[in-house]
Amino acid sequence: MNKYRVGIVGLGWVGGAHLDTFVKSERFEPTAIMSTRNLDPAWIREQHGAEVTVYTDYEQFLQDDSIDVVDICTPHSLHPEQTIAASDAGKHLIIEKPLALNFPDTRRMLETVTKNDTRTSVCFEVRFASSVIATKALMDKGLIGDLYYAEADYYHGIGPWYANQRWEVKKVNGGSSLLRAGCHALDALLYLAEAQVEEVFTYGNKNPNKIFEPYDYPLNTVTLLKFRQSSIIGKVASVTDCRQPYVFNINMVGSDGTIRNNQFCSKLIDGLKGWSTLDVTLVDSGDVSDHPYLNQFDHFAECLDLGVDPHNNLENAYQTHRVIFAADKSAETGKPVRIDEFV
Repeated sequence: MNKYRVGIVGLGWVGGAHLDTFVKSERFEPTAIMSTRNLDPAWIREQHGAEVTVYTDYEQFLQDDSIDVVDICTPHSLHPEQTIAASDAGKHLIIEKPLALNFPDTRRMLETVTKNDTRTSVCFEVRFASSVIATKALMDKGLIGDLYYAEADYYHGIGPWYANQRWEVKKVNGGSSLLRAGCHALDALLYLAEAQVEEVFTYGNKNPNKIFEPYDYPLNTVTLLKFRQSSIIGKVASVTDCRQPYVFNINMVGSDGTIRNNQFCSKLIDGLKGWSTLDVTLVDSGDVSDHPYLNQFDHFAECLDLGVDPHNNLENAYQTHRVIFAADKSAETGKPVRIDEFV
């Protein structure tokens, strides 16, 4: 069983959670940290239990032959150039969402990793939550019949009280509600539906509470989805200015049954009455320390063993981002937008 050596770019809130996960994993060994801060390796060892070399220069970091995989955990605007440089340096990649703040950069990233045959794992880790795994298994077995309505909701009040999120107050850094946060819900929906979106229409507004005045983009968006398969429609809500506990809903409605979070009903199973509760772990926390990174990373290691990409690779994430950028354009123009505008 191969063990892959990983170098992390950015040791903030998310990077710290990644590092702790790599320490727990039997498939990865953290060996290096790249940070603009002059971090003390002894402090990292004390806080995270990892022996690493610390770099402050990205080019020197990429020249470290001990690094097999580069894990990018930096602010969104830095992802494109860091991804491209790491791929060109022959490293495989784990990339935090979102990939980029605009479509051209996202496309450049895809072109580079495709050219270099770089293996990639994008952190749409909700795919690896047991509730989503079970939902997909039930759908793959045909137990809800033909899907005709898909819905996902992301409610997470990521306001100015999150000190590590204050850099996302302006659109130039945050992008949009759907891009910075609700993308998890959209990606999970697309993963489960296994269908391509043809057109979107997005409405957006913002919590009138004055604490959200500094934000210069809608924090609450609702996106309606029209799929190429004309029999399917969908909806994604991304509410990042709510004053409530975290909520993540997934509702898959088929011709013969429905799966809603951990509730399942099917007319195809004799004797099954009403709702049955699935023994799964729900996506019920926005704290990155609770995210199923270990499942995601270990799956990536298995794919590296086989020389193949995981299902959450950059190419599939690119498709999710096409829908996001179309939705953002719709919110700005007040008109429906076709996905094929983003190619």
